[in-house]
Amino acid sequence: MKKFLTGLMALMLIVSAAIAQTPATATKKEATKKEATAKATPTKKDGTPDKRFKENKQTAKTEGPKKKDGTPDMRYKSNNKDAGKKKS
Repeated sequence: MKKFLTGLMALMLIVSAAIAQTPATATKKEATKKEATAKATPTKKDGTPDKRFKENKQTAKTEGPKKKDGTPDMRYKSNNKDAGKKKS
């Protein structure tokens, strides 16, 4: 009887390990969505826009450093359009 129970336990362990190792498959909607976004703008393997293409060269103007509260830090030239001009 011990051999039978030991064999049954071993069989259950093997079956549970086999079931747990099944790979997850992506749905068709997710695959289609990924393809659609990939066609919109050419990107590099790491996901950043590829700057060799015209539509990726025109990006929004980047802002300079910000203060802790999120407002632009006006001490920097990139945030202050009047920086470097003489006041009269």
